[in-house]
Amino acid sequence: MIIYFVRHASAGQHLPNPKRDDKRPLDSDGIDQCGIMGRALAAMNIQPDLILSSPLKRATQTASLIGNEIGYEGKLQLEPALRPESSFVEFRRMVEKYAKYEALMVVGHNPSITEFLARMVGKSGCEALIEFKKGAVARAETTRQSATLNWFLTPKLARAIQAAAAEKSQPKTSRK
Repeated sequence: MIIYFVRHASAGQHLPNPKRDDKRPLDSDGIDQCGIMGRALAAMNIQPDLILSSPLKRATQTASLIGNEIGYEGKLQLEPALRPESSFVEFRRMVEKYAKYEALMVVGHNPSITEFLARMVGKSGCEALIEFKKGAVARAETTRQSATLNWFLTPKLARAIQAAAAEKSQPKTSRK
């Protein structure tokens, strides 16, 4: 199975009231990050069979915006196992529940999404050190008990690649 791990995009400052923080939306930078990442994933022809998201607003917005960019037509599945405080055991159970799918996209939060990816790709009993930026996407191929990290793409890198491609496609002016 392929799992695309996505950390929700920028959503401003954490709110002290948990109920209000659960409803915190993406900010303008976050919306921009989703567009950049979605277009990059579309260019890479990424087509998950299912998109799973934490039920928190900033994660569902990230999942929806990226899903729209890649042409995902399925229903967004909300999964409590992707909440910020969820455990790796809950995450593994969730993955097993969707084992019939070839490719999943999971959208969550720190610290849990980083822990899930790190524990999947780290050696048994170890945890890989990963700096999971907001809006970033990692692709991992899983086996029964572990995973191999294939690539990791941040919004900053995707933006740089898109800018370089746009510059390369511009007609060159003649030099004298």
